[in-house]
Parts: sequence; structure tokens; C-alpha cells
Amino acid sequence: MNELAAKVITTLRDRTLTLAVAESVTGGLIGATLTTVPGASMVYLGGVVSYATRLKTDLLDVTRETIANHTVVSEEVAIGMAVGLQRRTDADWVIAVTGVAGPDPQEGHDAGEVWICVLGPRIPSLPQFQQVERFDFSGNRDEIREQTVDAACRMLLRVVSPV
Repeated sequence: MNELAAKVITTLRDRTLTLAVAESVTGGLIGATLTTVPGASMVYLGGVVSYATRLKTDLLDVTRETIANHTVVSEEVAIGMAVGLQRRTDADWVIAVTGVAGPDPQEGHDAGEVWICVLGPRIPSLPQFQQVERFDFSGNRDEIREQTVDAACRMLLRVVSPV
């Protein structure tokens, strides 16, 4: 079991918060990692694996214009994925990831370029926190995907459980 995932689940459970994940580059690995933790169903609502560009628009409401202007590997698409998923799930917190696992570049972006967005909490009377970060990971496909999972968990923990 992944220690970061366990901390995410415990932290959200202790605060009675929910989480949903929009995944592209990780292909469902974040959800799979979170659900190895006993009790994950108390906080993890689920996610959308929008590996194909079309699913980013069809399922997550990322506009075609955003993708055309910025490519799927961008800050703007990561934000759009997070906003779209939160709208559909009403999750308190959302993580969205998009990037290139490699080995080849995609749309001018090198393998290892990953964008992660953390969005929340969903409280009607408060403005939402939105953090987006670009990462340049190295390694093979599996290593890039695993680094993305860890970075996403760390980002969420920084805002949900600041130390």
C-alpha cells in the first residue's frame, strides 16, 4: 500500500471530505492506488480516465478551443478537467492530471511533462482554492506515471493537511 495514498484517505476521512480524480497520463493509476487503502470508499467517489482527447471534451467539458489553443498537455486543460469533474461529481476536492508518459513526445511536449491541478473545497459560500503545477519527471513510462501519482497526493495533502 502506498503511504501517501493512505495519508490522503485518512486525512480526508478525518475531515469528512470527498475526492474525485480526472486522469489522463496516469490512465487510472491514481484511483487504483487510492483504492488499495482500506476505507477508501468512505472518501473516494471515483474518477474519469480521459486518456483520449475526445473524452476530455465529452466527459469533462474541456472546450475544444482550450485544447486547440493550448494542447491537452497544459495548465488550462488540467484546470478544465478538474472543474468539469467537480461539476459532475460534487466532490469536495478534485485532482486532475494530464501529460506525456512517453517514450515519445506528444504535440511538442517531451515525455515527463505533467500538469497537475488540485481544486477545492466545494463549499458554496467560499471561493475555491486552485493550485496547478508543472512537473518535468524523468524515467520510463511506469516511473513517470508513479511520480505523477505521488506528486498529486503530495499536492492535495499540502492544502488539505498543511504542516
